[in-house]
Amino acid sequence: MTVANTLSSAVPSSPSAGIRALARFGFAAKGLVYLLMGILALLAATGQRGGQTADKKQAVQTLQDLPGGPVLLGFIAFGLLGYIIWRFVQAVRDTENKGSGAKGIGRRLGYAGSGLLYASLAWFAAQLAWSGSASGGSNSQQTLIAKVLSWPGGNWIIMAVGLAIIGAGIYQIINAYSGKFHKHVNASDLPANQQNIVYRTGQVGYTARGVVMAIIGYFFVQAGRQSSASAAGTTDEAFDLLATMGPAVLGIVALGLMAYGLYMLVQARYPVLRGV
Repeated sequence: MTVANTLSSAVPSSPSAGIRALARFGFAAKGLVYLLMGILALLAATGQRGGQTADKKQAVQTLQDLPGGPVLLGFIAFGLLGYIIWRFVQAVRDTENKGSGAKGIGRRLGYAGSGLLYASLAWFAAQLAWSGSASGGSNSQQTLIAKVLSWPGGNWIIMAVGLAIIGAGIYQIINAYSGKFHKHVNASDLPANQQNIVYRTGQVGYTARGVVMAIIGYFFVQAGRQSSASAAGTTDEAFDLLATMGPAVLGIVALGLMAYGLYMLVQARYPVLRGV
């Protein structure tokens, strides 16, 4: 399986096929971002790159130095836009049959929110592809958190966000070991000798992603408790915390994120897309 094969098989022939193609481009782009991020973290764990890890934007920025960098960045931007559109389709069409009850609406809003989380990264990649430079927005999260903290009860809001992120991280880990994550890949289309490998790769990947999300949530809780926006952290700070536990810990999580990226590429190739 190659990215080229994934893209060539995702040529739309109808509106529904177009949405499916956008979703598949989105999974592939997301997978590449996580794969890059995991590789850079692994290099840092082994003492290369000066021990510097990278968040999603920093990982994407490294593509500039590769041959055909603008093309790769353009693909990331377009693919993430496709991912955002697919998440909104899931929310509006209720492709996962969550219903119109309070719980169902909450889950569907979660799909839309999941897509929007990649909006700034898509714009960042598009700017790099078009002009070769972009504002990294490294302080944008802290600026927003500082603004919320200035509201009445703002610290409680930030702590609630942190707890929600921790919950989402735990949910990722639970999904990893319940096997629910695998329902989004059409495993029957995989060669028989690869099905178990892909499943285990997904388990490792979702576990690592859940760990990183839980750490980021912990940072948010601390930011709320301390009423300090600077206490909040991103993936990069989560890597730094893992690094303090030893290079082996950071290396294991880095390999896990690489596994998640690879699993996303498999999902791009063999997706289960309901409702379209």
